[in-house]
Amino acid sequence: MRKIDSTWFAFLVMTVAVVGLVGIFATYAAPIPLQRALQRDAALNEARAALAGPEPQAALEKLKQRLGESAAALLPFGGDMAARIEAERLAMHARLERDAAYTASRLRWLLVAITTMGAVFAAAILGIAIRSTVRQEDQARPRT
Repeated sequence: MRKIDSTWFAFLVMTVAVVGLVGIFATYAAPIPLQRALQRDAALNEARAALAGPEPQAALEKLKQRLGESAAALLPFGGDMAARIEAERLAMHARLERDAAYTASRLRWLLVAITTMGAVFAAAILGIAIRSTVRQEDQARPRT
């Protein structure tokens, strides 16, 4: 049986390598939790600044959508709001840190799945190439 030529081998290596590299870059380029944390921090800063305004309760109600799940910790208005805002900021940082770890973990598992699928595809291509080469050799062989 003849060996597979280097073109097929290069194709198979690139099939696995490119998919794996794309996955690695996706894992480390996933800024979603960080973007959420920055937006939430900005909203909490605005909530803190609103406390010095003329109608802090109305200002906090306007920020409710931007505060997201942090709004539940700040509303209804009352008590030491500055302390509540700072406590929620710490809690939000902890939640978003967990989200970042979860997102990274999920992306790494996605990388494993996609790379495995690439390897299965490469093995299928290799099998087709081997069968094709064997058939060509059989047809080229003189019959006696």
